[in-house]
Amino acid sequence: MRPTNIEQTMAALDLEQQAQIDQLKQLWQKYGNLITWVITLCLLAYAGWTFYLYRESEAAAQDSVLYEELDRSVMQGDAKKVATVFADMTTRYPKATYTAHGALLVAQFHTAQGKDTEARAALTWMVDNTKQDELVAVARLRLAGLLLDAKQYDAALAQLNHEIPAEFAALVHDRRGDVLSAQGKKTEAVEAYRLAYAGFDADMEYRRFIEGKLTVLGASPAPAAAASASAPKAS
Repeated sequence: MRPTNIEQTMAALDLEQQAQIDQLKQLWQKYGNLITWVITLCLLAYAGWTFYLYRESEAAAQDSVLYEELDRSVMQGDAKKVATVFADMTTRYPKATYTAHGALLVAQFHTAQGKDTEARAALTWMVDNTKQDELVAVARLRLAGLLLDAKQYDAALAQLNHEIPAEFAALVHDRRGDVLSAQGKKTEAVEAYRLAYAGFDADMEYRRFIEGKLTVLGASPAPAAAASASAPKAS
């Protein structure tokens, strides 16, 4: 009995499927170990990343507890406890955001007590160890202010010469103007203050503070040439 067309078609499909299976077997024999390793490495990488996120979350939670303890110690004025807790934070979680904020808190605490050396040490640690650019910029600005108070002008300017986020540029110009003014460098100070003035929005109150600094130096917020060019002409 001759096979029907359906039987012939099914037979052809079986042969085609078998050929595909044979090809897969050959590919697996050739690349199976490689594929297995790739999949294994991907799974290990995923597991490692998941574990890293868990550890980071766990570390942040524990560091937040230490930060709360540090905050309480600051409120109580317990200098010894402040030093102990902050040392614990920097040892256990040096890269954590809470530790960076802790450094700012410790610096503020020491500054209020007139211990500028300890305050500078906390801010210097923060600059050297924190990865968040915005927090580092805040630390550099405060550190430059403390160095200015200590008449360490070159060191203060060095803190202000680092690359910082654009939103802090006006504040850096303002602080640089303070240092240059203290050095008696009037021309450079006026230039820095003018850059600071231009960097703030027109409706910001801080602009008036900078304008006051320029007035003390006998200058206006804009250069004389620019001011006269923008003034209305008499008819």
